Amino acid sequence: MGAHSSKLVTLGRLGSAYGIKGWLKVHSYTEPRENIVDYSPWLLARGDERREARVVDARTGNGRVIVKLEGVDDRDTAREWVGAEIAVERRQLPPCGPGEYYWSDLEGLEVRTLEGEVLGKVDHLLATGGNDVLVVAGETERLVPFVMGSVIRRVDLDEGVIVADWSADY
Repeated sequence: MGAHSSKLVTLGRLGSAYGIKGWLKVHSYTEPRENIVDYSPWLLARGDERREARVVDARTGNGRVIVKLEGVDDRDTAREWVGAEIAVERRQLPPCGPGEYYWSDLEGLEVRTLEGEVLGKVDHLLATGGNDVLVVAGETERLVPFVMGSVIRRVDLDEGVIVADWSADY
Protein backbone atom coordinates (compact mmCIF):
# COMPACT_ATOMS: atom_id res chain seq x y z
CA MET A 1 0.00 0.00 0.00
CA GLY A 2 3.01 2.29 0.22
CA ALA A 3 2.52 4.01 -3.14
CA HIS A 4 -1.12 4.68 -2.36
CA SER A 5 -0.68 6.10 1.15
CA SER A 6 -0.16 9.75 0.12
CA LYS A 7 -2.83 9.72 -2.59
CA LEU A 8 -5.88 11.92 -2.12
CA VAL A 9 -9.27 10.21 -2.14
CA THR A 10 -12.45 12.18 -2.82
CA LEU A 11 -15.13 11.29 -0.27
CA GLY A 12 -17.83 13.77 -1.26
CA ARG A 13 -18.59 17.40 -1.95
CA LEU A 14 -20.14 20.30 -0.11
CA GLY A 15 -23.71 21.12 -1.04
CA SER A 16 -25.78 24.16 -0.23
CA ALA A 17 -25.57 26.34 2.87
CA TYR A 18 -27.93 25.23 5.63
CA GLY A 19 -29.28 27.88 7.96
CA ILE A 20 -27.58 31.15 8.86
CA LYS A 21 -24.77 29.94 11.15
CA GLY A 22 -22.42 28.48 8.54
CA TRP A 23 -23.66 24.89 8.32
CA LEU A 24 -23.34 23.07 4.99
CA LYS A 25 -25.09 20.08 3.45
CA VAL A 26 -22.73 17.30 2.40
CA HIS A 27 -23.07 14.94 -0.57
CA SER A 28 -21.17 11.96 0.81
CA TYR A 29 -19.76 9.13 -1.32
CA THR A 30 -18.93 7.00 1.74
CA GLU A 31 -20.96 3.98 2.73
CA PRO A 32 -22.78 4.60 4.98
CA ARG A 33 -22.98 8.29 4.13
CA GLU A 34 -22.51 9.38 7.75
CA ASN A 35 -18.97 7.95 7.83
CA ILE A 36 -17.60 11.01 6.04
CA VAL A 37 -17.61 12.99 9.30
CA ASP A 38 -15.23 10.47 10.90
CA TYR A 39 -12.32 11.65 8.75
CA SER A 40 -10.28 14.69 9.63
CA PRO A 41 -8.84 16.87 8.37
CA TRP A 42 -10.64 17.33 5.07
CA LEU A 43 -8.94 18.92 2.10
CA LEU A 44 -11.49 21.12 0.34
CA ALA A 45 -10.84 21.86 -3.31
CA ARG A 46 -12.69 24.26 -5.55
CA GLY A 47 -10.97 25.22 -8.78
CA ASP A 48 -7.36 26.09 -7.94
CA GLU A 49 -8.22 26.89 -4.32
CA ARG A 50 -7.35 24.35 -1.59
CA ARG A 51 -8.08 24.55 2.10
CA GLU A 52 -7.72 22.20 5.03
CA ALA A 53 -10.95 22.02 7.04
CA ARG A 54 -12.00 20.43 10.31
CA VAL A 55 -15.52 19.37 11.15
CA VAL A 56 -16.44 20.85 14.55
CA ASP A 57 -20.02 19.58 14.60
CA ALA A 58 -22.19 17.30 12.47
CA ARG A 59 -25.79 16.21 12.25
CA THR A 60 -26.66 12.99 10.49
CA GLY A 61 -29.77 10.96 9.97
CA ASN A 62 -32.17 9.78 7.27
CA GLY A 63 -29.28 9.63 4.80
CA ARG A 64 -28.57 13.32 5.38
CA VAL A 65 -25.28 14.84 6.52
CA ILE A 66 -24.86 18.48 7.59
CA VAL A 67 -21.60 19.86 8.97
CA LYS A 68 -20.23 22.89 10.75
CA LEU A 69 -16.65 23.61 9.70
CA GLU A 70 -14.11 25.42 11.83
CA GLY A 71 -13.99 29.10 10.85
CA VAL A 72 -17.20 29.00 8.81
CA ASP A 73 -19.58 30.94 11.02
CA ASP A 74 -22.18 32.49 8.71
CA ARG A 75 -24.20 31.72 5.61
CA ASP A 76 -22.08 33.95 3.33
CA THR A 77 -18.84 32.18 4.28
CA ALA A 78 -20.55 28.80 3.86
CA ARG A 79 -21.72 29.75 0.35
CA GLU A 80 -18.09 30.38 -0.66
CA TRP A 81 -17.43 26.63 -0.31
CA VAL A 82 -20.56 25.25 -1.98
CA GLY A 83 -19.50 22.70 -4.59
CA ALA A 84 -16.04 22.10 -3.12
CA GLU A 85 -14.77 18.52 -3.32
CA ILE A 86 -13.97 16.84 0.00
CA ALA A 87 -10.83 14.71 -0.03
CA VAL A 88 -8.66 12.98 2.55
CA GLU A 89 -5.28 11.30 2.31
CA ARG A 90 -5.55 7.60 1.44
CA ARG A 91 -3.65 6.67 4.62
CA GLN A 92 -6.59 8.03 6.68
CA LEU A 93 -8.87 5.27 5.40
CA PRO A 94 -9.08 1.97 7.29
CA PRO A 95 -7.36 -1.03 5.71
CA CYS A 96 -9.45 -3.22 3.44
CA GLY A 97 -10.21 -6.83 4.21
CA PRO A 98 -8.89 -9.66 2.06
CA GLY A 99 -10.18 -9.36 -1.51
CA GLU A 100 -11.56 -5.85 -0.86
CA TYR A 101 -10.29 -2.71 -2.56
CA TYR A 102 -10.99 0.99 -2.56
CA TRP A 103 -11.97 2.17 -6.01
CA SER A 104 -9.28 4.84 -5.83
CA ASP A 105 -6.66 2.07 -5.47
CA LEU A 106 -7.90 0.34 -8.63
CA GLU A 107 -7.98 3.48 -10.79
CA GLY A 108 -4.91 3.67 -13.00
CA LEU A 109 -4.07 -0.04 -12.78
CA GLU A 110 -3.27 -1.85 -16.02
CA VAL A 111 -5.78 -4.55 -17.01
CA ARG A 112 -4.43 -7.67 -18.75
CA THR A 113 -6.07 -10.80 -20.08
CA LEU A 114 -5.07 -14.27 -18.85
CA GLU A 115 -2.82 -14.44 -21.92
CA GLY A 116 -1.06 -11.20 -20.93
CA GLU A 117 -2.68 -8.94 -23.55
CA VAL A 118 -3.02 -5.38 -22.24
CA LEU A 119 -6.62 -4.11 -22.46
CA GLY A 120 -5.84 -0.66 -21.04
CA LYS A 121 -5.94 1.08 -17.67
CA VAL A 122 -8.80 1.47 -15.22
CA ASP A 123 -10.18 4.96 -15.81
CA HIS A 124 -12.95 4.73 -13.22
CA LEU A 125 -15.56 2.34 -11.84
CA LEU A 126 -19.34 2.16 -12.00
CA ALA A 127 -21.73 0.79 -9.40
CA THR A 128 -24.42 -1.18 -11.19
CA GLY A 129 -26.27 -2.74 -8.28
CA GLY A 130 -25.27 -6.32 -9.07
CA ASN A 131 -21.53 -5.73 -9.14
CA ASP A 132 -19.05 -2.97 -9.76
CA VAL A 133 -17.71 -2.48 -13.28
CA LEU A 134 -14.22 -1.39 -14.32
CA VAL A 135 -14.20 1.20 -17.12
CA VAL A 136 -10.99 0.33 -18.94
CA ALA A 137 -9.52 2.92 -21.30
CA GLY A 138 -7.29 1.54 -24.04
CA GLU A 139 -7.56 1.27 -27.83
CA THR A 140 -11.24 1.13 -27.10
CA GLU A 141 -13.21 1.63 -23.90
CA ARG A 142 -14.22 -1.65 -22.28
CA LEU A 143 -16.56 -2.41 -19.40
CA VAL A 144 -15.21 -5.30 -17.33
CA PRO A 145 -17.29 -6.68 -14.45
CA PHE A 146 -15.35 -6.56 -11.19
CA VAL A 147 -16.30 -10.06 -10.06
CA MET A 148 -13.49 -11.67 -8.12
CA GLY A 149 -12.80 -15.28 -9.06
CA SER A 150 -14.85 -15.65 -12.23
CA VAL A 151 -13.75 -12.53 -14.15
CA ILE A 152 -11.08 -10.86 -12.02
CA ARG A 153 -8.41 -13.45 -11.31
CA ARG A 154 -5.75 -11.32 -9.64
CA VAL A 155 -5.28 -7.79 -8.34
CA ASP A 156 -1.71 -6.76 -7.55
CA LEU A 157 -1.59 -3.21 -6.21
CA ASP A 158 2.21 -3.25 -5.86
CA GLU A 159 2.70 -4.38 -9.46
CA GLY A 160 -0.14 -2.12 -10.66
CA VAL A 161 -1.94 -4.91 -12.52
CA ILE A 162 -5.36 -6.55 -12.70
CA VAL A 163 -5.55 -9.89 -14.51
CA ALA A 164 -8.99 -10.61 -15.95
CA ASP A 165 -10.56 -13.60 -17.67
CA TRP A 166 -11.71 -11.28 -20.43
CA SER A 167 -11.14 -11.07 -24.16
CA ALA A 168 -10.12 -8.06 -26.21
CA ASP A 169 -13.02 -9.03 -28.51
CA TYR A 170 -15.68 -8.41 -25.84
